[in-house]
Amino acid sequence: MVKIDIEGCSSFVKDAEYAKYLEKALDAFDVLEKEQGPGNDFLGWKHLPSGTLDPASATAGRGYPSPAVPDGMLEACEAVRDDWKAKGVDLVIVIGIGGSYLGARCAIEALSHGFARQLRTKNAPEVVFAGNNLCEDYIAELMDLAAERNTACIVISKSGTTTEPAIAFRIVREFIEKHYSDAAARIVAITDAERGALKTLAVREGYRTFVVPDNVGGRFSVLTPVGLLPVLVAGFDVRAMLEGAAEMERKLSVKSEENPAVVYAAMRNLLYGGLGKKVEILVTYNPKLQYLGEWWKQLYGESEGKDGKGIFPASVNNTADLHSMGQFIQEGERIMFETVVNVENASRSVVIGPDPQNLDQLNFLSGKHVKHCGAMARLGTRLAHIDGGVPQIMISVDSLCERTVGALFYFFEFACGVSAYVLGVNPFNQPGVEAYKKNMFALLDKPGYEEQSKAIRERVQASH
Repeated sequence: MVKIDIEGCSSFVKDAEYAKYLEKALDAFDVLEKEQGPGNDFLGWKHLPSGTLDPASATAGRGYPSPAVPDGMLEACEAVRDDWKAKGVDLVIVIGIGGSYLGARCAIEALSHGFARQLRTKNAPEVVFAGNNLCEDYIAELMDLAAERNTACIVISKSGTTTEPAIAFRIVREFIEKHYSDAAARIVAITDAERGALKTLAVREGYRTFVVPDNVGGRFSVLTPVGLLPVLVAGFDVRAMLEGAAEMERKLSVKSEENPAVVYAAMRNLLYGGLGKKVEILVTYNPKLQYLGEWWKQLYGESEGKDGKGIFPASVNNTADLHSMGQFIQEGERIMFETVVNVENASRSVVIGPDPQNLDQLNFLSGKHVKHCGAMARLGTRLAHIDGGVPQIMISVDSLCERTVGALFYFFEFACGVSAYVLGVNPFNQPGVEAYKKNMFALLDKPGYEEQSKAIRERVQASH
C-alpha cells in the first residue's frame, strides 16, 4: 500500500555506504521490535491499529487497548457522532495543540472535498480547530462563527493545563454553557484515564470522556481517540483508516532489507550522516496534503531534534511552491534532500479542451488529463532537482482515501522510531519543549514562578 523508491538517491550514494546504513537500520528495527530502546514505555502506538480493530490481538502489556481503555471505544465514538447529529450540531470545535490536533486536521483535510463548505453538500459537521495559537483575533473570529452555528466541542489534553488549549477551552466552554441547556452533552474530553485538571473537570461536569493512553505520546496519538473521534465526527470511515494502518503494521513487522520503513530510515540517515544533508523537505503535489507536512514535521522534529542531532524537517506543496521555494531548492546551499509523497491515481477526471484561438498556446495539451500535466511537472522537477544536487526519496500510495491515509500515518510513525534509533536518540521524549513554557509562565506571573519571573524580567530589562 505504501511503496518506496530511492533511485533518486543513487547518483549521490555508493552501494557500500548504503549497505552500512541499511545494517544500522536493521539493528534499529530489532531495538524497536524487541522494545528494548530508550523510551520503550511509549510504544503503545505500535499495535494500535490491530488492537483497536480486534482487542484480543493486542500484544500483552504494550498493545492497545490498555486496561485503562475499555472495549467498545469505536462504538462510543460513533455514539457521540450520532448524538450530535440528532442535536443538529453543524460545527465541532476541536481544541488541542501539537499531536492533539495535527493528525486529525491532516486526515480531515486529506479526505474532504476541497470546496465542501462553499458547496454545502457535506452531511456532517464542519470541524474547526482551536487551542493551537494565542492569537486574540483568531479566538474572537472563532466565537463569531460559533454564535452563528449549532456548536459542540472536543477538547484534547493529557493534563488540561497546557496554556494554549486551556485558554481556548475556557472561552469555548463558557460560550457553550451560556448558550445551551445541554452543555455537558456538547463537550467531550480526551484526556488522562485517572488524573489531571481536565479529567477532574470532566468528572465534575459529566462530560463524555475518552482516554489518551499512558503508553502513547502525543505525536504518535493520531490512531487513538485523539485523531479518530474528530475524523469520525467529520464524516469519515475511521475503521477503514485503521484497516490501512493495520495492513502497514503487519507489513512493517517483517525484518527485511526491502521493508520500506527500514529503507527510508537507512537512506535518510545516510544522506544526513554520510553526505551532510541537514534538511529534509517533505514534498506533496496535492493541496489536500498540506497538513500531512505539518503532522510529519512535528513527528520527526520532536522525535529526532535533540542531543545536538537531527535532520531539520521542512515541507512544500508543489507545484505552487515551485514558484516560491523552487529557486532555493534548485540552486541554494546544498544542504537538503527531498521526500516526495506521491498519490498515483486521482479520484476525479478533468480533461483539457481545445481553444480555436489558442491565445494561451496550450492546444498541444488538448485531450490530455490535468493529472498527466501534474505527473510531467513532478517528473521534470525530480530530474531538475537531482541534476541540481538534491537527492530524492519517493513514497507512493495508489490513491487518497481513508485506508491510504491510515497507512501513511503508521508508515511514518514506525519509520520514525527506526530512524531515531539509527541516529542514537530517544524518539519518544521531548525535553526541549519545556523551556519556552517556563519562560512564558514566568512572564505571565503564574503562581509558583515568582523567582523565575523576577530573574527573567531583570534579564529582559538589561537587554534594553
